[in-house]
Amino acid sequence: MFSNRLFNLLVPLISVLLGFLAGAIIMLIFGYNPIAGYSALISGAFGNSYAIGETVRQITPLMLTGIGIAFAFRTGLFNIGAEGQVLVGWLASVWVGISFDLPAVLHIPLALLAAAVAGALWASVPGILKALRGVHEVVISIMMNYIALHTCNYIIRNYLSNNGDKSEVIAETASLRTTWLYEKMGYSQIHWGFIIAIVAVIAMWFILEKTTTGYELRSVGFNRHAANYAGMNVKKNIIKSMMISGVFAGLAGAMEGLGTFGHMHVHGSFTNLGFDGIAVALLGANTAMGSFFSAILFGSLKMGALRMPTVAGVPSELVEIVIASIIFFIASSYIIRWVLLRLKKEEN
Repeated sequence: MFSNRLFNLLVPLISVLLGFLAGAIIMLIFGYNPIAGYSALISGAFGNSYAIGETVRQITPLMLTGIGIAFAFRTGLFNIGAEGQVLVGWLASVWVGISFDLPAVLHIPLALLAAAVAGALWASVPGILKALRGVHEVVISIMMNYIALHTCNYIIRNYLSNNGDKSEVIAETASLRTTWLYEKMGYSQIHWGFIIAIVAVIAMWFILEKTTTGYELRSVGFNRHAANYAGMNVKKNIIKSMMISGVFAGLAGAMEGLGTFGHMHVHGSFTNLGFDGIAVALLGANTAMGSFFSAILFGSLKMGALRMPTVAGVPSELVEIVIASIIFFIASSYIIRWVLLRLKKEEN
């Protein structure tokens, strides 16, 4: 019989392969060449230094939202409000980047701290209501997404710009972009935020696996009644879990504000970073390392998709079908497990 660890590794891998197979079948049905389509996708993501730089830039915030949502999942919570936490983190980092005149060694950490605190505070609202009143975090966090969207738009229009649709540009001392990296990677929008994302992945793993706090958070997620009986403060840990999840999502917003754009613009709709983070977490089996690799996959797919229409004539929307197929097969993991067990049984 397959061990749980082997099963947790095989299910995402098989889901990815089945997702790509489903995409290839759909391409064939509609008269497209799947080999040409996927070749264009790979070229668009890794074909040259510019493509690699843009892919890394795309991966960075996905990695942070992915581990944020995975952290909440591991502790028994569903933080679907990461989208709103991204927006308030983005706004807070840009505000600090505009408002203060500091050397880079102080300005960048302060802007990142502001984003982390903003994300944590925004996530604390559904956490507090869940802990104290038993309100489901999904309902509240969805509502908080819309509040964040329209509040950020209002602040940008009325306080951070001259009645325009985007804020002022942040100071150079707050920017994560550097001329050296910009030129080295083919003048792409890559920035040093990917280092921050990697550090955050390590931090998630360390907190959950190597600290007493992480043990308590996971225990509450497994069984709140047993955790309470063991003397753990369940309500405190629920709030703490949501706030830590919000820290990661807020930092994802800072990657956009301090790195990719250098400002914040009015959004007509959501960025989808928070919602894509759910897919990253699911494919990564809600683990730090799994989310790291699934963010790389999804970021590469989204970046490579931009090249598919021009090179292979394949609609870029097909990548969304591939991603949806991957998530479908992960959700149907019991089918994959049944097949694997049958194969194992036949071998014996």
